[in-house]
Amino acid sequence: MATQINDQQLIQVIEAALFVADQPLTPVALRDSALQQFVVPLPRIRDALEQLRQDYLSRGVNLVEVGSGFRFQTAPAVSEQIAMMWSERAPRYSRATLETLSLIAYRQPITRAEIEDVRGVSVSTQIIKTLQERGWIKVVGHKEVPGRPSLWATTPVFLDYFGLKSLSELPELEMPENARELALANEYPLLNTDPEALQKQPAEANDN
Repeated sequence: MATQINDQQLIQVIEAALFVADQPLTPVALRDSALQQFVVPLPRIRDALEQLRQDYLSRGVNLVEVGSGFRFQTAPAVSEQIAMMWSERAPRYSRATLETLSLIAYRQPITRAEIEDVRGVSVSTQIIKTLQERGWIKVVGHKEVPGRPSLWATTPVFLDYFGLKSLSELPELEMPENARELALANEYPLLNTDPEALQKQPAEANDN
């Protein structure tokens, strides 16, 4: 039989669950896992999450809501210092890869041909493969034109990685007609949300 839980215990259970979870958790996921033995309506869980978020605002870790739920992550004020604990650096991506990801994020759903029209060069299979392997993009359908090309869009993993709750939180961007102009101006508001991911390097010779 389900039992009751007071507010302090509720916050403690949610806090512990989020710390040990290997992925973000939604209120529903919390209710159906760590809180399954209690009678806790979703609004009460959301209130507890908000209380936790407020409690952690001034700490070294913050509670944030991303695309697939809530998670604890390093506070921006100390992220640079914490990153020094690991010798392995974040993967570096070519400018072509960053351009392709930006176009998919801002113009989704979009076909490969449409990306190529904007960039003015072909999109290599390796770029698409890299973005797929990271779990950042996926096929969401097919355009009803001859050949029925795949339509690409971003995923919840993409939102989680860049710390976004939804696509509406993407930095505002007036996309120029040619994405090369965007690259040359170094205007990547989307990717600037994660400095480690935006370590500029020359595009690889075979990465168009």
